[in-house]
Amino acid sequence: MSDEKTINKWLITITVMLPAIMEIIDTSVANVALPHMQGALNAGTDEVTWVLTSYLVANAVVLPMTGWLSRIFGRKRFLMTCIVLFTLASLMCGAAPNLASLILFRVLQGAAGGALIPISQAILMETFPPNQRGMAMAIFGVGAMFGPIVGPALGGWITDNMNWRWIFYINLPIGIVAMIMCAFFIFDPDYLRRKAEAIKIDYWGLFLLVASMGSLQIVLDKGQQEDWFNSAFIITFSIITVISLIALIWVELTHEHPIINLRLFKNVSFSAGNLIMFVVGFALYSSIMLIPLFLQTLMGYSATDAGMVMAPGGIATLITMPLVGAALAKRDGRKIVFIGLLLGATSMFIMQGLNLQGAFWDYTWPRIVLGFGLAMIFVPLTTVTLATISRTEMGNATGMFNLLRNIGGSVGIAMAATLLARYQQFYQTSLVANINPYNPIWQTRVESLKQALVAKGIPASQAGTTALGMMYGAVHRQVGALAFNRIFFVIGLAFLIIIPLLFLLKRTSHSEGGGMGH
Repeated sequence: MSDEKTINKWLITITVMLPAIMEIIDTSVANVALPHMQGALNAGTDEVTWVLTSYLVANAVVLPMTGWLSRIFGRKRFLMTCIVLFTLASLMCGAAPNLASLILFRVLQGAAGGALIPISQAILMETFPPNQRGMAMAIFGVGAMFGPIVGPALGGWITDNMNWRWIFYINLPIGIVAMIMCAFFIFDPDYLRRKAEAIKIDYWGLFLLVASMGSLQIVLDKGQQEDWFNSAFIITFSIITVISLIALIWVELTHEHPIINLRLFKNVSFSAGNLIMFVVGFALYSSIMLIPLFLQTLMGYSATDAGMVMAPGGIATLITMPLVGAALAKRDGRKIVFIGLLLGATSMFIMQGLNLQGAFWDYTWPRIVLGFGLAMIFVPLTTVTLATISRTEMGNATGMFNLLRNIGGSVGIAMAATLLARYQQFYQTSLVANINPYNPIWQTRVESLKQALVAKGIPASQAGTTALGMMYGAVHRQVGALAFNRIFFVIGLAFLIIIPLLFLLKRTSHSEGGGMGH
């Protein structure tokens, strides 16, 4: 690592943060633009969500392979290749003529982006000494949160004022700058140079990883549309997922140079940290998908306004993260994660009480509480989970850690979409029972609506039908609100369920100068 010592660690930090931020912004920037893409590409709601999930699938396949690919190609060369591919794929996404080609380019973009975050994390964990790693992860976290804050707001503004295609074009200048900085400031450490010569390629592992992650994602994406296990299509892919996962575990544990080093999971602290991250991913991604959807479909917010509701929560995270990073040098990270999980659950329980009469601030402040909670979960959880991993395995470990967050996110999004459809059916059945011509409240409401419509100049013959349509619209919105509230409650419970796992995390000793695998 002689070359790396001569370069200022802050320059290295900025260099690895640029591609990571670009990748993270791209995960969330498309959320707000989905309704516009639907119109432009003539796609249904379930089809257009493939724009989000195809990206996550490709991400999921590449994430666990990051450490292995870095060893084969050399980390610097691999990182630069990923940046170039990601930037080119962004250009093609922006120029995509139809939904099929957009999804294809999103897969390419996700595959190139999958390695950017674990490589950036691994380089940061190596560049900073052990007692400053909390701070390094906080800086990384600030960059990582920059995405979800800037993503929806920027995506909304660009979509409303320019065109949804520009949400992809904005990656071009960032990609070019990241590429140039990477060429000058990043060098491969000695242990990566030595190992690169003789590695047998684990073809079976590669094939099984693609098969298991790809089919898992198809099950999660298409499940609701195909009515889950009532569909032969979903059952087939579920079987492929299970068989290929079992085979993958067996192959990886027996291969000399596995693509994914599953032996890392013998470390109980690492396993517990990954499981917590899976559930946090589940809760985070599903809530970030649901809030703009609630505001745009039920409250009539524009894409920009929905983004603005999300932004203050991200700013709360941004302000808190450096403070958490500084606190980690002296405090037990597990206690900070505990407070974060409680705050996450609290914000979801507040959202459970949201109704259709709420003002802008009513939707914004629970998101701010969630923002504080996330800052207190991400930084300490990453630092504590990766603390017991040796330097040579850091690329593998960061890849697995990010993979579990992403799979958690995919499961969260799929489950939220399914519950939304099911709860809407359930509540609609309950509410429609109160709607009948003999209900005096119903009669009064319909009559007053008719009078108002006639007063506005609508013929009496049409006013009755229009009034009924408006009443149905009102019922539909009520049903939607009840369904959203119920799901926020479920997500809140998820935050609470994982608290006992904190006891399995190993407390990091702040005096362990060389205890991090040097």
